[in-house]
Amino acid sequence: MAGDTKKTRGLKRGAGLLLPISSLPSPYGIGTLGKEAYKFVDFLVEAGQSFWQVLPVGPTSYGDSPYQSFSAFAGNPYFIDLDYLVEEGLIETKDIKKYNWISNVEYVEYAMIYDSRFKVLRKAFENSNHMGTQEYENFLVDNAYWLDDYALYMAVKFHFDNKEWQQWDNDIKFRTQEALDRYRVELKEELDFWKFCQYKFFEQWNRLRTYANEKGIEMIGDIPIYVAMDSADVWAHKELFELDEDVKPINVAGVPPDAFSEDGQLWGNPLYNWTAMEENGFSWWKERMASNSKLYDYIRIDHFIGVVNYYSIPAGCSNAKLGEWRMGPGKKLTDAIDSAIGDAQIIAEDLGVVSQPVKDLLSATGYPGMKIIEFAFDGGPDNDHLPHNYTPNSLVYGGTHDNETVAGYFGSKTKKELKYAMEYMRVTEKDEIPDAVLRTAYASVSAIALFQVQDILGLGNEARMNTPSTLGDNWKWRMKKGCLKKAHAKKLYKLAEFYARLPKKEEE
Repeated sequence: MAGDTKKTRGLKRGAGLLLPISSLPSPYGIGTLGKEAYKFVDFLVEAGQSFWQVLPVGPTSYGDSPYQSFSAFAGNPYFIDLDYLVEEGLIETKDIKKYNWISNVEYVEYAMIYDSRFKVLRKAFENSNHMGTQEYENFLVDNAYWLDDYALYMAVKFHFDNKEWQQWDNDIKFRTQEALDRYRVELKEELDFWKFCQYKFFEQWNRLRTYANEKGIEMIGDIPIYVAMDSADVWAHKELFELDEDVKPINVAGVPPDAFSEDGQLWGNPLYNWTAMEENGFSWWKERMASNSKLYDYIRIDHFIGVVNYYSIPAGCSNAKLGEWRMGPGKKLTDAIDSAIGDAQIIAEDLGVVSQPVKDLLSATGYPGMKIIEFAFDGGPDNDHLPHNYTPNSLVYGGTHDNETVAGYFGSKTKKELKYAMEYMRVTEKDEIPDAVLRTAYASVSAIALFQVQDILGLGNEARMNTPSTLGDNWKWRMKKGCLKKAHAKKLYKLAEFYARLPKKEEE
C-alpha cells in the first residue's frame, strides 16, 4: 500500500545494558572509544547479552547534557581515544601527561578536561597526514550535508570566545554569503581541525561498532527529539524552526507540570516549524535519521510523544506552566523516517501521557514502546508498567538515565509502601527487591530487557545519571575500572538462559 512503510522485522528477544560512552573507565577524565569500550563488549558477550545502549554521542554544550548538543549529526570529540592517537603516531604519551585529567575516577570533571582535550587533539591534527587520502575524501563526501556547516559553526564559535551564535556579528549570524566566504578563508585551518575531529570520532566509532556486531552485540542509540538552540543545525537551517526575524525563539519545548515537577520542565529548545519541514519533504529529518542509521542498529527517539502532540511554551517564560499542547506531524514524519533508516529500527520513548493518537501511531508504525519497572507498583493492577500488561513488541527497563537507580528508588521506600511490589515479585525482605526486579523484567514477555550498569552493580542514587530540572551534578557518573566481575556476567547469563534471552546462533 502506498505510503505504508511499517517495519515488519520485529524485535528479537534478548537483554542488554545501558552504559553511556562517557561512563566508561579511562585515565583521561571521561570514557572514550578505546580499549575499555572493547572490554565492555566482551563483558556483554560473556553475560549472554545482545544489546549495548548508549546515550546521545554528540558534542555537548553548557550543562554537559548529551541531549543539548552543538550538532544533531556530529560526534563528541571527548570520546576520541587518546591512546589510539599515540599508537598512530599522531601524539606522544608526554603530550597527554603534561595535563591533569582527573581527580575522581567515579565522576566526569568537564571543566578539567575542556581545555586540555582540545590542545591534545590539535597536536594530533598538526601531525596527521589524513588530508588528501581517499578515506578522508570519502568521509567528506559521505557527510557533506552537515559537516561543512558544523565545522564552520565551531570555528566561528571559538573565534567569538565560545559565545552562542545569536551573539555573533550580524553578518555571520544571519549567514550572508560574503561573511560565509570570508570566514571560510580566514578560519580555514580551524575548519580543517573540526573536520579532523569528526573524522577520528567516526573512524573509532565504526571500528568499535564493527567489533560489537561481529561479537553479536547490537548498538542502541538515543537521539533527542529536539536540538539545542545553540547548535549548527539551528544556525544553518533557521527556516526550519520557530524563530522571529531577529532569530530569537518564538516558542520553546518542555513538558507541563506533573507529579515529578510542579512547574513542569522548561527545556528551552526551539520548536520545529513543522509546516516548513513538511514543505521540503522533511529532508533535514531524513538526513538526520540516515546519519544515525550508520551509527546504530536501533535508534531510540527520546520524547517520541512530541511527534504526535507537543507542548509549546512562549519564549521568555520562567517555567512550563503557561504552555499549550499542539499537534505534531504524526505519520507524515514517521513515514519520512522509515524511508531513510535502511535496516535500522526505531524505538519510541513513549513515557508520559500517552494519548490515543500516540497509541494509534505506534500501532501504525510498529515501533516498540517502553516500560519502566520502577513505575510499576503504584496505581494497582491496571498500571501499564506492570509486567502482566506488557506486550512482546516492547522494551522493559529497570529505569532510564532520568530515573533513580533501582537500589536507590526502592531503598528509599518503607515496607508498607512496598507491600504490593513485594507480593507481586514474591519476596519477603526489602533487600531482595533489586534482584527480584531484574528477574521479573527478564521473565516478562517484553522482547528486550535493559538495565543500567549501575543497577547490575547494585549502586544507589550516588550513581544516578540525571535528575531532571536540576543543574550541577548530572551526566557525571563513571564506572570504576574492573568493577564488573565474572560473578556479574555469570548472574546475567543465567537469567538470560533461563528466560530465553540468550543470543541465538545465526543459521548458516
